[in-house]
Amino acid sequence: MWPELRVPLEGRLIAMEPLRAEHEAGLREAAADEVIWRWMQLDGSTQDGFDRWFAQALAESASGREIPFVTAERTSGRLIGSTRFLTLRPEHRGAEIGNTWLMPSQWSSGANIEAKLLMLEHAFERCGAMRVEFKTDARNVESRRALEALPAAFEGVFRKHMLIHVGVRDSAYYAVTDEEWPAVKANLERRLQARS
Repeated sequence: MWPELRVPLEGRLIAMEPLRAEHEAGLREAAADEVIWRWMQLDGSTQDGFDRWFAQALAESASGREIPFVTAERTSGRLIGSTRFLTLRPEHRGAEIGNTWLMPSQWSSGANIEAKLLMLEHAFERCGAMRVEFKTDARNVESRRALEALPAAFEGVFRKHMLIHVGVRDSAYYAVTDEEWPAVKANLERRLQARS
């Protein structure tokens, strides 16, 4: 539905490429810690949960409704997580970045900062997006802090927005617009440089 978004992205720390069937074993290994899935729709640390997550990601990719990526360490090629473009609205020049997870050993590595930089840069500068949004469980303090650190603007909470594997979820919404992107980009680049 927005094919220009479906391209490999490479930075200094990570490389991202559209998810394919052959990524299954590496992603399954990266997804093994249940703490990753605390706020997600299902628990991908289990055999059944990961099977369902992976099958859904492949199906959404094949349909063009979503663009899932694998995230890999650039130097070793080891898969460390996944993220995607979803809620694609090319007719309104908008998309969402979400369903993002990294193995816990990568949480403070700079991988998430660089992934956001690469994806936002691609969406705004090469694909003409005017809005990129994010949503997270309203209780997920770590994710909300990460979004505020972009900084993405908080836009409110959708109450009883979805069901996840641990119950009912209220979703906190954030967004970055094309006017805000230059300042967000400069901030992400500064934060990434500080990790060098």
